Amino acid sequence: MRKNIIGRKEEIRELEELYHSGRSEFVVIYGRRRVGKTFLVRELFEDNFAFYHTGLSPLEAGKHGLRNQQLQSFYASLIRYGSTATMQPENWIEAFEMLISLLESKGKEKRLVVFIDEMPWMDTPRSMFVTALEHFWNGWASGQHHLMLIVCGSATSWLSDKLINNHGGLYNRTTYEIKLSPFTLCECEEFFRSRGIELSRYDQLQCYMIFGGIPYYLSLLQRGRSLAQNIDRLCFQRNGKLVLEFHRLFSSLFTNPDECIQIVRLLSKKRLGFRRKEIAATAQLPYGGGLTNTLQALAVSDFITSYIPYGASSREVYYRLQDSFSLFYLHFMEQQHTSETFWSENLRSPRLTAWRGFSFETVCFAHLRQIKQALGITGVHTEVSPWLGKSDEGKAQIDMLIDRADQVVNVCEMKYSGDTYEIDAAYDNQLRHKLSVFASETGCRKALHLTFVTTYGLCPNAYSYHVQNTVTMEDLFLSP
Repeated sequence: MRKNIIGRKEEIRELEELYHSGRSEFVVIYGRRRVGKTFLVRELFEDNFAFYHTGLSPLEAGKHGLRNQQLQSFYASLIRYGSTATMQPENWIEAFEMLISLLESKGKEKRLVVFIDEMPWMDTPRSMFVTALEHFWNGWASGQHHLMLIVCGSATSWLSDKLINNHGGLYNRTTYEIKLSPFTLCECEEFFRSRGIELSRYDQLQCYMIFGGIPYYLSLLQRGRSLAQNIDRLCFQRNGKLVLEFHRLFSSLFTNPDECIQIVRLLSKKRLGFRRKEIAATAQLPYGGGLTNTLQALAVSDFITSYIPYGASSREVYYRLQDSFSLFYLHFMEQQHTSETFWSENLRSPRLTAWRGFSFETVCFAHLRQIKQALGITGVHTEVSPWLGKSDEGKAQIDMLIDRADQVVNVCEMKYSGDTYEIDAAYDNQLRHKLSVFASETGCRKALHLTFVTTYGLCPNAYSYHVQNTVTMEDLFLSP
């Protein structure tokens, strides 16, 4: 097995243990599209598969006759791996029977790894694909102790509903699930180093604020160019590789892409997000089970996340956008700028400054482990959420609260800055007001530690000493 893979240490360890388990394994690997699921499996097993197949994208294949195209493609993969079948299967039951014959011909002397990528795309309407998969696993594969079936897909909601949480014939049949997350800043730095790309940590942070640690996007950066040049080339030039990425993402992942985009567009307008009722009313969507399913699909695919503000009831669920690329696209790329050097020309504009504040918060929430590590509380149980004041007079809100089991609450302010950040008298008054309103409204009796998360730390002055802890950009690069 190859080990030349950036990050993914825990996932590699898990897959190696499953490979040597000595029993049949049904492994589901899921995560956002472009996050590197296929790359991980192919690199780790060095393409030594008994059978490997990738479902056809509905976008590329078109909808007409898609079921037959999927079967034809599956048959071609069977032939490639040694099947002697002479005719294309007419349905998925026949297709999996052909796969069984192929695998039985390979004997039982060594571990057989079957890798089916983009499985959700294979389940076309009325194809009975899931029924055939159930028959394959329950009727044959689960009894083959030398078999390891690995299934991947970017349509995470399908994998969750049809495999992981299946209530039919595949109920409780998957033996292991692995969620692949985007790279951390530390892993991004390792990736850039492996590619010979020289970027300062400040630029690496900005890169993360745009691309969100998605390996495929990072792989498109060219060495010898500045970050701004790369962004213009990928996102604003007429034939840039990421110009059409946003709509392709949603069309390939969801059966209702327009509705999903509508929700994401709404959430991109407010840092703390919206409640479900607000989403239904503002986006003019029915307030029912359909909206619940859509929100769950967006959440399980890592586009949005939900939280309950500190001190609120369990019904006060808010949804906020957490996909950095979606935020970047909706703020800038969607505007169809005529300039192909838009980013380079507007680096100091107020619009970019506002976006950086929003996106930096997203990066911080993605690096909670590193923030806790910098605060020395890795082993302390914590609950993390924003807080929204409710009093009409002097309304206050807090970006991030870290409620600790050791009787401390870190009241975190997240400030993106090109230099050391300076707290002036007016801002100091705002901070003291926030702490006062928070203590009054919540009745919190824990010690309140004002904590700043910023790029280069704080400029020492008469007001900076009110801050108990400072977390810098360097801390966000800590190895998890």
